[in-house]
Amino acid sequence: MNKRLVLIANTDETVQRTIDAALVGCRTEKVSLTSVEGVREAVANTRPDLIVLGPSIEGTKSLDLARGMRRQNRSIPLVLIPPDSSEGLAISAVGAGINAYLKLPFSPLELMQALESCWATGSSNLAPSVERDPLTSTERMVGNSSAMQWLRQRLSRIAVSDSSLLVTGETGTGKELVAELVHRNSPRRSKPFVSINCAAIPDNLLESELFGYERGAFTGADCAKQGKLKAAAGGTVFLDEIGDMTPYAQAKLLRVLETKQVEPLGSVRGTQVDIRFVAATNRNIEQMVKEDKFRNDLFFRLNVVRVHLPPLRDRKEDIPSLLHHYIEALRPHAAMTVESIDGEALECLMAHDWPGNVRELRNLLESMFAEISSREITLAHLPAHLRSDHRDLSLLSGDEKEQLLRALASCNWNKSRVAARLKWSRMTVYRKMAKYKISSDFEEPEDLRVAS
Repeated sequence: MNKRLVLIANTDETVQRTIDAALVGCRTEKVSLTSVEGVREAVANTRPDLIVLGPSIEGTKSLDLARGMRRQNRSIPLVLIPPDSSEGLAISAVGAGINAYLKLPFSPLELMQALESCWATGSSNLAPSVERDPLTSTERMVGNSSAMQWLRQRLSRIAVSDSSLLVTGETGTGKELVAELVHRNSPRRSKPFVSINCAAIPDNLLESELFGYERGAFTGADCAKQGKLKAAAGGTVFLDEIGDMTPYAQAKLLRVLETKQVEPLGSVRGTQVDIRFVAATNRNIEQMVKEDKFRNDLFFRLNVVRVHLPPLRDRKEDIPSLLHHYIEALRPHAAMTVESIDGEALECLMAHDWPGNVRELRNLLESMFAEISSREITLAHLPAHLRSDHRDLSLLSGDEKEQLLRALASCNWNKSRVAARLKWSRMTVYRKMAKYKISSDFEEPEDLRVAS
């Protein structure tokens, strides 16, 4: 399919970066314009498939422009991003023939959804230019939060690339799953996917494990052995926990990345290998580079494309879907057929912070399946520490403002203790206090208080 032409009337750099991020990997041709007159001229000389009117194009002129174009052509989708949003402007935009209306600030995903909606509801000759192969084998990537939707969009683009990928995120967020999905959706899908735990290979076994060895290379080497890197030729190598690699291992890996060769022990020459590397860590790798605990040249080789996985506490709306997914996955292997989870137990699980993320949730369900004797998971089936946290939260009855006031009073206005009590971050406590205009003239600075 030919590329679709998108005219972008905008001079705001921040907005332009968001637009560019949304259109990466899409079959579109962008033409950037800086004035209403430029848009009129471009429309007269080309046949655009969509027009974006950015905030740097003054609002009333944008609407006048939209009305003028609607008199000439009613089928071109128009997307308006005004500098200031209001109900009156939104109503006027609809009347002017605007198809999609985005408020600042907006995410690339929101823009993508607006474009896809415009093309989906447009005339038959306007097939979506945001056409890309759907991400396959995603049944294990559960969740429809905005974070997960955006992650799928990114992975569908990253997969077709051949660049090295660095996946970061807390323990249990699914870094190996992301690596597998990238491989299965890449041109390398028919070749091997080899996973290597960098923390589990001692230096004295590193070369034989990664590079292999020739017969007679050392005592006991009765036959040649192919290393893991050679076994992955043409495919993808997943390097898990790269932050735990020793300096020796880092130097050896860097050599492979630079030369694209592996040299088995006992061999006199290297062998060329075609491998895509996907690395993962739950550590602050940039800080390790600053502290000379991780080679900066290796970091730059691996950090060509970067994906950060959100912790489960930041996408709690996905918890019900995850629970359903794992109940269905575990049920065939359980002695008792568990079918659901009751409201109180779900409320308790939604309140938990999940420091172990998705892995912790799955392990919790698996442990309950081993002992549960009913078709429904109830609060009584949950571990004692979760039930205890739930009881503490239930003491904070009433609406959100009342909960916050009670917590502030009971914690002597100590924001850290309030955050821990309500399972919020400190910044959330401050935002809620500002939202409800809660302040105290007599509260002392927290750093002067004696911890109780």
